Amino acid sequence: MNTRFHPISLSNLGPIAQLRAGRLPERLLRLLIGLWLYGVAIALMIEGALGASPWDVFHLGVSGHVPVSFGVVMILAALGVLLVWIPLRQMPGLGTLANTLLLGPFADLNLALIDTPQALPLRCLYLLGGVVVCAFATALYVGAQLGPGPRDGLMTGLARRTGWSIRRVRTIIEVSVLVIGVLLGGTAGIGTIVFAVGVGPVTQFFLRYLVVPLEMPVGELSREA
Repeated sequence: MNTRFHPISLSNLGPIAQLRAGRLPERLLRLLIGLWLYGVAIALMIEGALGASPWDVFHLGVSGHVPVSFGVVMILAALGVLLVWIPLRQMPGLGTLANTLLLGPFADLNLALIDTPQALPLRCLYLLGGVVVCAFATALYVGAQLGPGPRDGLMTGLARRTGWSIRRVRTIIEVSVLVIGVLLGGTAGIGTIVFAVGVGPVTQFFLRYLVVPLEMPVGELSREA
């Protein structure tokens, strides 16, 4: 058996290979911290009351029509997005499952903990903080390489298939989801625009530093490809 190792950057490994690719405790910690921080970012954007992120405009729009919490709507939407992974041949993993099931509850919890500030400068700070924290959180848990979340798997899958940059794909997705969310009755604002055009470049910046380099035997890598 060939035991030579091949370095991987942002990979598309199967769920078993993801768990066997080394540095698992560190990667699990990055995954959980990233998901929690993403919940913080969602709460900051919504409670800042200057416009939620495009996906959350969509979630808020849907939640106005169904008798469930914002977080439950997030879970249901994530399950729907996973269906789009099939033609993209995007590989799920533990991180995909964790994102699908934990991000909604984390968002609900942080929404309960964070109040809407009255002062406009603080609300602007919430907005900018939400964008930066979201980008950092995305890069942290995607970079853990345990399978991206449903929405970020859509992003990385399209980037891989089209050859476009993460920045370009993320921006296209965010703008498209925003339009759908507004049509469903979600409320957008200046913060939504800032997020839609800003989160892609900031996410790409953080990904340069937060992707955990993995090593897999060449033979196993070829089987997972």
